[in-house]
Amino acid sequence: MSAVDIVTKEDLIAFKKELLQEIDALLSRNKQDEPKRWLKTFEVRKMLGLSAGTLQTMRNNGTLNFSMIGNLAYYDYNEIVALMEKRRKTR
Repeated sequence: MSAVDIVTKEDLIAFKKELLQEIDALLSRNKQDEPKRWLKTFEVRKMLGLSAGTLQTMRNNGTLNFSMIGNLAYYDYNEIVALMEKRRKTR
């Protein structure tokens, strides 16, 4: 005859807490490894240290591509990095 394990409510609660902690740790690690793909205007301004007017000019003259959804402009992170690399000054 085999032994029977009894799972109590407390066992399930402890398992739930442990599982949620592991999931949270995995999600946090993934967020740190990879930047967001699409950035909002305020994030781009902060990232590049630009005024609202300068960023608007870059949109208007085609220097920086963007996508509009409703009244919000979104910028591709990879395009911003590529633009910075392209305009890098070396001495």
